[in-house]
Amino acid sequence: MFSYEVIKQFTSTEQHLYSYIMENRDRVIYMRVRELSEATHVSPASIVRFTRKLGCEGFSEFKLKLKQEMQAQTKKKTVDTVDVLEEFFERTMNRDYDSQLDAAVEMIRAAGLVVFFGIGTSGILAEYGSRYFSNLKKRTFYIKDPFYPNAGEQFENAVMIILSVSGETDQVIEQAQNMREYGSKIISITNTSKNTLASLSDVNIPYYVTQEMVDRTNITTQIPVLFLLEAMAKKNYNREQG
Repeated sequence: MFSYEVIKQFTSTEQHLYSYIMENRDRVIYMRVRELSEATHVSPASIVRFTRKLGCEGFSEFKLKLKQEMQAQTKKKTVDTVDVLEEFFERTMNRDYDSQLDAAVEMIRAAGLVVFFGIGTSGILAEYGSRYFSNLKKRTFYIKDPFYPNAGEQFENAVMIILSVSGETDQVIEQAQNMREYGSKIISITNTSKNTLASLSDVNIPYYVTQEMVDRTNITTQIPVLFLLEAMAKKNYNREQG
């Protein structure tokens, strides 16, 4: 139901709905449309239009299909990572990532400091990204603590690379807003292009893979993020070498 082709056409409101539904599927299948409307602050009419975009006649049919998908996923456990990656790399070959990577690298080259930020799994990747860029001669550090005290003078002439699957985590949004106030540039890597973090970023690089949840834990593969971080680091290093 939530194919790549459908997700990439979502409006920002529909992306917000999608994120809420994926994180609360076990509740949504028992909700009425008005209850979902109150929980997401999206009008019932918009919710119905959203379900029709997914090929459903209305909210009731959508809930039925959502329940069936949940049952199917329970039976087959998790999505095969190889299949997800094959889809991602096939799209990468057919999509112009170069313009986004080039724009990001120009910001990185102009910056005196590159700060990596993420929470949870994204925090681990932020640490990896910082180390990888450092190996390629760029001054960096990483932040995994969402409550890190970031005084403005620390980030003069800096660019922050923020990693977030959803782009909607409150602490992530707060960090992005703080960095903008300090005059720093923001590069974000998220699973979709329509989210709050993307809208706050100077450059957003979405990777569009199937979102996976186990209970309330997001287990969406992060291998595309590693690919994009390494691609940026190498492109930056090669530019620096002339």
